[in-house]
Amino acid sequence: MTGLFTAPAPSTPTLGRSWRQPEGIDPRGTLLVLPGRGEHPLVYERFGRRLAADGYQVHALATTPGDRTEDVLARAAEAAGRDPVAPVILVGSDTGALQALHTAADADPRLTVAGIVVAGAAPTTDAATGAAPTTAAREAGAPQDAAGPWQAELAARTACPAHRKRLTEDVAFVRGSLDAAVPDRLRSEARPAVPALVLHGAADPVTPLGQARELAARLPRATLGVVRDGLHDVLNDASHRTTAAVVVLWLERLRADPTGRPILTVEEPAEPEAAEQVEEGAEGARS
Repeated sequence: MTGLFTAPAPSTPTLGRSWRQPEGIDPRGTLLVLPGRGEHPLVYERFGRRLAADGYQVHALATTPGDRTEDVLARAAEAAGRDPVAPVILVGSDTGALQALHTAADADPRLTVAGIVVAGAAPTTDAATGAAPTTAAREAGAPQDAAGPWQAELAARTACPAHRKRLTEDVAFVRGSLDAAVPDRLRSEARPAVPALVLHGAADPVTPLGQARELAARLPRATLGVVRDGLHDVLNDASHRTTAAVVVLWLERLRADPTGRPILTVEEPAEPEAAEQVEEGAEGARS
């Protein structure tokens, strides 16, 4: 069977896959992507290409949920190289999101992390980890006549037809991994001091949205982005273009001002009737 993806080349087990900015464009930063349960670096090819087109160097690492924090750090440092283009950002999905939190919390001279993107973090509470995603997906409205647990897992992961097709044809993707327990060390709290962008699907059947809200509230410098109708694999869900755009906006803001001050704010103009009422009220006050 030949799939759209193949397993990462064994000659580069620590580097995974990389995507770089187009020729003639100066790099604007370095993104190190940590995959989640069942995933491998090429699962993030679409995300990597899109961020690279905006000038960022993207390296998806061949990490696994069982890797120790020091091993994740070593692979991240190797992928980034001796003189990575700043800012260096850890981007994690599912268990990779938890690994990003722990790696950024452990200061190490080998890698200076300027920020993290926590996308669809794996569940960390007993209540959340007790339900298999196949069951959770059905409870969230997945078709009751779905053909087996794989369809239920897809329904929990993503609503994007293209990504569902790619995962289904991916011979390297490990099906059923969302049912695997999250390692205890990743479920312990980590509070890195660097800026964090927490992205979560509002309809995520694997990890409750409340966990993402609580996480963002605990982190000292966090921005929370909730994807309407979003599922668990938030970077590869139906709204992947919007999610990637939010990541770019956050990265540009981080580059421009480490304090996180917005570069641009969007304001809705007042309706003409409302504006007239305001003017009339002001006139009455003067009289």
